Amino acid sequence: MSIQTQYQQKRMSAAEAVGVVMNGDTVVVPTAVGEPPALLTALSSARHELRNVRISQILPVRKYGYFDPETTGHIEHVAYFFSGISRAGGQAGWSDFIAANFSELPELIGRRLIPADVVLSLASPMDEHGYFSLSLGVDYTMAAIAQARAVVLEVNPNVPFANGNCHIHISQVTALTESDDALLEVGLPKIGPVQEAIGKYVADLIPDGATLQIGYGGIPDAVVMQLTHKIDLGVHTEMIGDGIMTLVEAGAITNRKKNYLPGKMVGTFALGSKKLYDFLHRNPAVEMHPANFTNDPYLAGQNDNLHAINATLQIDFMGQCGSESLGFAPYSGTGGQTDFVRAANRSRGGKAFIVLPSTAKNDTLSRIAPVLSPGTHVSTSKNDINFVVTEYGVAQLRGKSARQRCEALIAIAHPDFRAELRESARRMKLL
Repeated sequence: MSIQTQYQQKRMSAAEAVGVVMNGDTVVVPTAVGEPPALLTALSSARHELRNVRISQILPVRKYGYFDPETTGHIEHVAYFFSGISRAGGQAGWSDFIAANFSELPELIGRRLIPADVVLSLASPMDEHGYFSLSLGVDYTMAAIAQARAVVLEVNPNVPFANGNCHIHISQVTALTESDDALLEVGLPKIGPVQEAIGKYVADLIPDGATLQIGYGGIPDAVVMQLTHKIDLGVHTEMIGDGIMTLVEAGAITNRKKNYLPGKMVGTFALGSKKLYDFLHRNPAVEMHPANFTNDPYLAGQNDNLHAINATLQIDFMGQCGSESLGFAPYSGTGGQTDFVRAANRSRGGKAFIVLPSTAKNDTLSRIAPVLSPGTHVSTSKNDINFVVTEYGVAQLRGKSARQRCEALIAIAHPDFRAELRESARRMKLL
């Protein structure tokens, strides 16, 4: 049977396609823009006909009907990582959460420790060989496809056909629907003077020829904006965004000096503008791979001079970072922070940066604290921490004693809180 005949036989409406979902299924959806809006809208509309279905995903970007505390017995959201869309459900308790390093999600799905009965994903149009590209969210989705009973694609001509381990053949597809809606676009975060100051400290420590992992947010983007004059930077990251594309356009990113996959920019999901999505389309310099490749600390750490930049919400005197919760209340998730901190620590010449403004709540709360708030989920441990950067400077903690760490962190805290922090440190016998 020809690939075109298979395509036409599997083509149907979104409402018909989500009919493969059965009571008790776990439905796996890709990260962010990789989520299929027509399919998830149809599944939301049909949710009252289902029981005990769970939808698992990282970083949802649209508020579908299943984000509903009144219908969790029909469909419940299970986060690998909360976003602004799903956070309220996590904090109120009607959305569940699975804690895991991003790099390990594919393996957990592969070992069936995390279920994956049905995959719903956005995809590029099929090529002449019968392959679709899941370019926008490769992450754990390829592992889920290998385990799933059913795979349903939403085929959209605006989805780029990217290179890498991100392809699925028509013979693996259970059903597909077509849409031509514009992809969701996410602009660059606002950068204020605090973010700009932090970005300059980090940028000054990044040499020509470094390989970058850059997370999403105002501070990482402030770093990016101050790297346009650098030479022969490379990229091995999880998220490819507009900031990275800007550095390519400026000539700062060439990937020529990478010793691991030289000449190739590597990521596992994309989040940004239409211009970015067009940039990914059949670009020979870009490869999209699953998270157990991009985020594996051993593999990523084979890049010499890997510089990883990630943000946290709070840090204590020992260097423990609470990056995913506000006390016990979930805020985001584990993600890839630990993966890339460990990768940069392994890398020859690498540096792992944890960045944060010195204060929160309109300068009424120090983010550098004697101890983390009760119940805080520790993301980066005291054993992995290296560089910590606020708008007041840089504290290098790796290899330092408890007393040295305490002194270094207080030195980059907001001046209004330093006396109070020193008094706490004396009570804790650290100064």
